[in-house]
Amino acid sequence: MLRFVAFLLCAAAAFADIMPMTGFNLDEIKGKWYLIGFATNANWFVNHKSSMKMGRAMLEPTASGDLDMTYTNLKEDGSCWKMTHLAKKTDIPGQFVFYSQRWGNSNDMRVVDLKSDEFAIVHTIKTKDGVSEVLNKLYGRSPDLSGELIKRFQKFSLDTGVNPDNIAILPPNGEC
Repeated sequence: MLRFVAFLLCAAAAFADIMPMTGFNLDEIKGKWYLIGFATNANWFVNHKSSMKMGRAMLEPTASGDLDMTYTNLKEDGSCWKMTHLAKKTDIPGQFVFYSQRWGNSNDMRVVDLKSDEFAIVHTIKTKDGVSEVLNKLYGRSPDLSGELIKRFQKFSLDTGVNPDNIAILPPNGEC
């Protein structure tokens, strides 16, 4: 737990200028989302970017104000990849923290832009072994978003230090 708190302090200091949106309402993020955009400078992404496809996320607020997140993606062999996390609320509305057992990293997640019936932009600071990386995601209520929203996501990703080649708009994919 002490390591997790230290991570949060370091991450907050390093990325303090990226704050959650004002007026965040947890109920507005509830439901099914399509993962349309993905942007990060993480080394693993460079090798996997070309094979990534659109996935789904189910985001469900809990009674205590946390966020239960379930991600699914249809793999090429027809099987379904699934991952779940419980993101714990912080004192700042729109900011959540969680530890990923699967990837072995601590996550500081911030909802930076949201129109509940259309799109969400989420900024996450992932820290593993003292190294922090930015991960930005663009979600849509449908698999198609306007070019304006895609450009907004691309600009936000560039503004958070992501290389232009590491911003991917994911191709459609079947559902699990």
